[in-house]
Amino acid sequence: MIGPEEYVEFLSREYLRGYVDTGGCAVKFAVADDSVASDFKDRVVNEGRRSGYVVATVDAAATRVHLMEQIFFEVARQIDWDELAVRALRSAAAAAGFPAPTTDIPTVDALAAHYRTDARELKRDVDRELQHRIFRDYDMVQEFRIGMLRLCQAAFRTGQVSDAEHGALLEWLRGDLRQMSALKSALIYRRIARHNARQMLFSLPHWLATNGFAGLLVVIDIRRLGVARRPPVDERAGQYYTRLGLLDAYEVLRQLIDSTDELARCCVVVIAAPELLTDEARGLDAYQALKLRIFDEIRDRRRDNPFSSLVRIGREEAKV
Repeated sequence: MIGPEEYVEFLSREYLRGYVDTGGCAVKFAVADDSVASDFKDRVVNEGRRSGYVVATVDAAATRVHLMEQIFFEVARQIDWDELAVRALRSAAAAAGFPAPTTDIPTVDALAAHYRTDARELKRDVDRELQHRIFRDYDMVQEFRIGMLRLCQAAFRTGQVSDAEHGALLEWLRGDLRQMSALKSALIYRRIARHNARQMLFSLPHWLATNGFAGLLVVIDIRRLGVARRPPVDERAGQYYTRLGLLDAYEVLRQLIDSTDELARCCVVVIAAPELLTDEARGLDAYQALKLRIFDEIRDRRRDNPFSSLVRIGREEAKV
């Protein structure tokens, strides 16, 4: 087994700093019992933030991880979309020749007053730069590009985006929007669902990197998948998974692994219980497509390979 501190240091050295932040992608599975998993998760989250990543945590006990759109919505709830929009707006304004002089949000009226220029001319120049930087950035899917452009225009306060539309955009990203008609003015007509959630999730790390972050680190805790029998009603908390839901969750993880060639600046760390390796009904044996991608058939029993897709995390004193 590898100790939590040792593996997090390895993950940072070999992946977070120098590989993922330069355009790479990694999906890692860590098997740990409950006495170690929480500490390990905290260490990964803290190291990700120290390394300049935006970090999102997803717990299978609270989020339906067998649905890709639910994973995206949970990640989206932990993103400060308005801060990203302001960062992008500042960069576009500077490129257009109007660098924001203060730490305040660079609205069109504030910039026009500072530079003593016509607000309409300034709006046209910055808008053109935003269009070039965002709408023509084809590393992001079209609906994501439209959404980010509209959030930037909302921050610019030109009147192009109403407060209602701005709120609807955030609700759409977080899966809370009730009526899609609220986004007709933004030319967005589809909900984020199974058919497009993966592309939306893949667009996010690029958007983060464009705005000064190293990328996206997602920590997915799937220990709840190992619970086969639900407790009594008065003791239940969160999500529980049928066998069909379990297989769908494993399929979502399999898709993430197979998408590493098209996903950049993103690291996914999946934390699982030991039952992932030992339970024939709910572990990797239940879904061979995932097992064949991560399970190490041949390994040194006394020493784990940290470069492996699957590692076993334990207390330092457990080493032999």
